[in-house]
Amino acid sequence: MSEERSLNFLEEIVEEDIAAGKNGGRVLTRFPPEPNGYLHIGHSKSICLNFGLAQKYNGKTNLRFDDTNPTKEETEYVDSIKEDIKWLGFEWAEELYASDYFDQLYEFAVTLIKNDLAYIDDSTAEEIAKQKGTPTEPGTPNQYRSRSVEENLQLFADMKAGKYPDGAKVLRAKVDLASPNMHLRDPLMYRIKHAHHHRTGDKWCIYPMYDFAHGESDAIEKITHSVCTLEFVPHRPLYDWFIEKLDLFPSKQYEFARLNLNYTVMSKRKLLQLVEDKHVEGWDDPRMPTISGLRRRGYTPASIREFCERIGVAKRENMIDVGLLEFCIREDLNKTAWRRMAVLDPIKCILTNYPESETEIMHGENNPEVEGGDGSREFPFSRELWIEREDFMEEPPKKFFRLGVGLMVRLKNAYIIRCDSFVKDADGNVTEIHCTYLPESKSGNDTSGINVKGTIHWVSVPHAKTAEVRLYDRLFQVEDPSNEDGDFKDYLNPNSLQILPKAYIEPDLANATPGKAIQFMRKGYFTLDKYSTPDHLVFNRTVTLKDGWVKK
Repeated sequence: MSEERSLNFLEEIVEEDIAAGKNGGRVLTRFPPEPNGYLHIGHSKSICLNFGLAQKYNGKTNLRFDDTNPTKEETEYVDSIKEDIKWLGFEWAEELYASDYFDQLYEFAVTLIKNDLAYIDDSTAEEIAKQKGTPTEPGTPNQYRSRSVEENLQLFADMKAGKYPDGAKVLRAKVDLASPNMHLRDPLMYRIKHAHHHRTGDKWCIYPMYDFAHGESDAIEKITHSVCTLEFVPHRPLYDWFIEKLDLFPSKQYEFARLNLNYTVMSKRKLLQLVEDKHVEGWDDPRMPTISGLRRRGYTPASIREFCERIGVAKRENMIDVGLLEFCIREDLNKTAWRRMAVLDPIKCILTNYPESETEIMHGENNPEVEGGDGSREFPFSRELWIEREDFMEEPPKKFFRLGVGLMVRLKNAYIIRCDSFVKDADGNVTEIHCTYLPESKSGNDTSGINVKGTIHWVSVPHAKTAEVRLYDRLFQVEDPSNEDGDFKDYLNPNSLQILPKAYIEPDLANATPGKAIQFMRKGYFTLDKYSTPDHLVFNRTVTLKDGWVKK
């Protein structure tokens, strides 16, 4: 697909720059996550874009952590981000941190002060917001804007030395209080924050703001194409202003539409709420749109990269249907997942004419979509079987091609059976189905001459292993929970997780490993949960075989 499509607008820009000899034909991008949470599917679009651009044009990509807010950042998040990027299949040229540049950034700020382009402001946050004016009214300068260069230099040094409490003073750029762009109305560059930093410890008690640190970090690294999402469009003039006034390498910022996915939320703040309020198990809960959650659920790197390729790179915001992501994982797993049998809602089926003590070994392909079947497996067959409760009806309607008294069905990779009777308990629940098997109808060697329309899966009772099965569904029951009235958490899907404590699985599934995709025949794609143990097997449903939300 990637070979057939036309160039996106960023690729066109890169190709024009290379053709013009800009930056010596060099391409260097960066992925700049803030380590204040786990990466989500939206970040995967940015990862694929930044790393993909560099790969396509023989360039490189830096991983640079935007660690300028010590109160929200943790080493745990740094480690998870690196793991996610590697899992997606990308390698960065250098691992860098905005904190690597704290000394340089401080000197840049001093330079701006010396050039009378920055000043210390003692106003409160509320006062600064009021003095900035409105989109239709210009801002008004306060008395601190006219401080002398010498006074500003001393106050900034005193801020760095820890002489003032949090919030007492800020450093602001002296740009244009009348600008129609609110981001140019003397934006904050530094704030006082007496907080321990995960890398620099207690060395600093002043920290640069993102708008100041971002462009300067790009320039220090000589980033050629700084790719951001659309919300940074109004920030670009300030990005350019800082680079121009400091006479730095002229990195250029380009913006693309972020990924908006329905039936979920993409705000790290809201995802953190779900974790802290225990609506989910954690950042890697398989219902979460985090990359670690998708990985635990059984999504593959290839499916996510294909999804990012299909949605493309646009300049306008739009909502992407999560059904496309589910389509991509179905397409991938259909070609790679091994087929196995698991009975999720079991009822016993007894073959009354099959020898009680006999066990027969059956054979089946691992994946019929692969030429040669991707190898085969063996599994036992006996007189007593577990089948799905939904595969039997006391009074089956017409065109019910499964089991009911007098009806016949094929057991997958085994025999044709005919239902003769059933047994109920005192409450009227069916507990056993009694059937007759046709010895001459064995799969691969069928001489019965009988054709049946239905095939069902099964597991031999004496050989079955047990497992907990978790059926995951969409986390929210509305398409755009952030745009609904009230709290977004009011729209959580109460059926987003259904736990089946005791399913029966064929013996080979006891050897399953996390990350290995398995199709439970007729039930969906599953993978072993990473917290599963040999004594307590847990399988997570990655996705159903078909999209069950289409009609909804």
